[in-house]
Amino acid sequence: MAEPRVEAALRERVTRYLTFTEGALSRVRATPPRRSFLHGGAEDLLDMARNYLRDARHFEAQGDLVQALAAVSYAHAWLDAGVRLGLLDGGDDDQTFTQFR
Repeated sequence: MAEPRVEAALRERVTRYLTFTEGALSRVRATPPRRSFLHGGAEDLLDMARNYLRDARHFEAQGDLVQALAAVSYAHAWLDAGVRLGLLDGGDDDQTFTQFR
């Protein structure tokens, strides 16, 4: 079992990252037109982010904060990749998403 201070810091970080990534997911949208071949790729990126976010919530509920942090990090990474590739629109938000400058 982790030291109480370490566990509290980990719990705070998981909570902060979950809130941050849920907000990011609510703001992005697929950029390619629906009939475009690339639209499917954008939807795949969004599905991966949603799935990892759901996994993170599951691990958090189970008390497995290390796995929760890993899963939420993957969720945000899928969103970052999509924005960076131009398949997802992050609204020029360079605080939430890694973007080219």
